[in-house]
Amino acid sequence: MLSENFLLVGAMLLFAAVFAGKAAYRLGAPALLLFLGVGILFGYNDFISFDSAEFAQFVGMIAMCIILFSGGMDTKFSEIKPVLGPGIVMATLGVMLTAFIVGGFIYLLAPHLGIELTLSLSLLIAATMSSTDSASVFSILRSKKQGLQQNLRPLLELESGSNDPMAYILTVMLVGIVSDGAAVDWWEAIKTFVIQMVVGAALGYGFGRVTVWIMNKINIRNIPSLYSVLLLACAFFTFSFTSMVYGNGYLAVYIAGLVVGNYRIAYRNMLGTFFDSFTWLLQIVLFLALGLFVDLEELLQYDVVVMGIAVGLFMIFVARPIATFVCMVPFRKFTFKARSYISWVGLRGAVPIIFALYPITNGIENAEYLFNVVFLVTIVSLLVQGTTVSGMANILGLSYEEPESTFKLTVPDHIRSEFSEIGVTASMLHNGDTLKDIQLPGHTLVVMVCRNDKYFVPKGYTQLKSGDKLLVVSDDNEELLSKVKVLGIKHLVKV
Repeated sequence: MLSENFLLVGAMLLFAAVFAGKAAYRLGAPALLLFLGVGILFGYNDFISFDSAEFAQFVGMIAMCIILFSGGMDTKFSEIKPVLGPGIVMATLGVMLTAFIVGGFIYLLAPHLGIELTLSLSLLIAATMSSTDSASVFSILRSKKQGLQQNLRPLLELESGSNDPMAYILTVMLVGIVSDGAAVDWWEAIKTFVIQMVVGAALGYGFGRVTVWIMNKINIRNIPSLYSVLLLACAFFTFSFTSMVYGNGYLAVYIAGLVVGNYRIAYRNMLGTFFDSFTWLLQIVLFLALGLFVDLEELLQYDVVVMGIAVGLFMIFVARPIATFVCMVPFRKFTFKARSYISWVGLRGAVPIIFALYPITNGIENAEYLFNVVFLVTIVSLLVQGTTVSGMANILGLSYEEPESTFKLTVPDHIRSEFSEIGVTASMLHNGDTLKDIQLPGHTLVVMVCRNDKYFVPKGYTQLKSGDKLLVVSDDNEELLSKVKVLGIKHLVKV
């Protein structure tokens, strides 16, 4: 009966999380925040008892592995290449500056709340939440049908996907210092950081290329669903092997996903659908588990509430902006508004809470207090920043409507031609209103027209109207783009 009860409780939690996600979308709130809320609600008064920090940490490791791999797969290198410099600086120096600024604030604030915190413990609290959370950033930015100017979206996703190693190293180092009472060995810390980053990046790229080769060479097309299992195994192997040889597994799995996402592999569309669904499942499980783990009575104690809210607001309005503007000094092409938006989307989420479990599993004094503060800071961040990601972009004039294709197609990966959507404008019909009057490149064919939600295959003599949507297939998209610009169309909508 125990297993049946476990499945029943799990199903109830998933049902509640799915409906919470739907409610969050309608309210404009981050779905992940409501997933946490569902976990807290079910854990209240031990309705569902869950108090294993080790298991919560294990769930977090698996979830972050897949979230980062999937995020890398969905990122085009051509998009992040222009922002590699600022992304790397924000992921390293930005994290370190945030940790030291927030740590100093906590150390100065603690005595006013009647709490005795050493400088090392204050820095440890800050280090656990010094990185932005990839799960939150990927989820919120990609759920909003909104484009961002100045390559801000790839920059923010690159930062959130690659800044966990720095926070992880700071957290592990400070856990050792607090538990052993030893002095800080800065040379050893720098050496550890360099080794972890270099090994993680090298193995991530190497395993990514090997994964592409395996996916394309192993012929299991008679059972195509096994490709998802194979890719999942490659992701887990990349993370675990890299961690075993003292590289950073989180960085490795993100880079491996980036490599896989930028090469042609078998059944890409099916794999993308599988990983998208699996990522959402793991995000739900992760945030539910973290919500179940927290003790609501301890979380709502006066000193925890005051410290958590104060640190959360200080991080949002002081520490993150200072770190961002310092890191962005060398990159002059970003406007003041762009820098302000980067500082605003410093979302905290699952990763800080997972890192806050390390002091608990290592038996550090006041570890539960540390965990509750970090948990509350995460809630403040998701409430203040997570609910205003879209609105702040509008206020700063950095957003634009991201066009969504009318046509939904699944194109086999071996087909080299590209499908795009063109909206018919009055200027396109200047020389005639039939399809043959529109001068398109020789390697381009209009295969379907959508008019008033009705679809039909056109002929050369088909009369077109302003507002029609054309599905075109081309062997040379660059030539097509240059041609439609002459016709007054600035962008092609990819199908």
